[in-house]
Amino acid sequence: MGWHQELLIGFDLETTGTDPAEARIVTAAVVETKGGEPVGRREWLADPGIPIPDEAAAIHGITSERAALGRPAREVADEIAEILVAHWSAGAAVVAYNAAFDLTILAAELRRHGLPSLAERLTAAGGAAAGGEGTGPVVDPLTMDRALDRYRKGKRNLETVCRVYGVTLEDAHEAGADALAAVRVACALAEHYPQVAEVAPWDLHRDQERWYADWARGYEGWLRRQGDATARVDGRWPLR
Repeated sequence: MGWHQELLIGFDLETTGTDPAEARIVTAAVVETKGGEPVGRREWLADPGIPIPDEAAAIHGITSERAALGRPAREVADEIAEILVAHWSAGAAVVAYNAAFDLTILAAELRRHGLPSLAERLTAAGGAAAGGEGTGPVVDPLTMDRALDRYRKGKRNLETVCRVYGVTLEDAHEAGADALAAVRVACALAEHYPQVAEVAPWDLHRDQERWYADWARGYEGWLRRQGDATARVDGRWPLR
């Protein structure tokens, strides 16, 4: 059947900004899927504790006033972490488009609020981290698409990649819609590249670690050739 026909957990955050070290969670979704179809969903509105910049609100539609009605960010981050760890411990893969962004923001929020890290929770649960595997398995359609269709021209954002693989994205930048679309793109990639579908989730996770590091080195080299002699691109995945 392949991993794409098993239980997959879509995950997405909408945030106050684009710097994973500084951005705060505004909305979040965890969508349970089977064969690309949703079978369960949890969504959150968080009060980030800081004003939401206008440029961020223009993207996801959540203003500071609306976010103030949300739950405390500490509670939201804690609940998301517990749910992801429970799924990992049960053997399910978590799918996140540009996983290094969303998971790094979640990790930063856990540190900010003095909460156990994902790895600490996995170890306590006897999951992957306890066996030295790290946090995962994670499936990142962005990392996969970059590696599997390396020379395709154009943007690689979720909306564009959905069009490439024939996936409908009904409400871009709404966390639940983006999480489900990420799963469906991952499934489309597995259908398009049977050799990927045949790989076990943890082996695919390790492939993506390598692919992401290769992409980061290449992108850093390109930036330097454009004249940015101090360019640095972090090659760690899925957590920076």
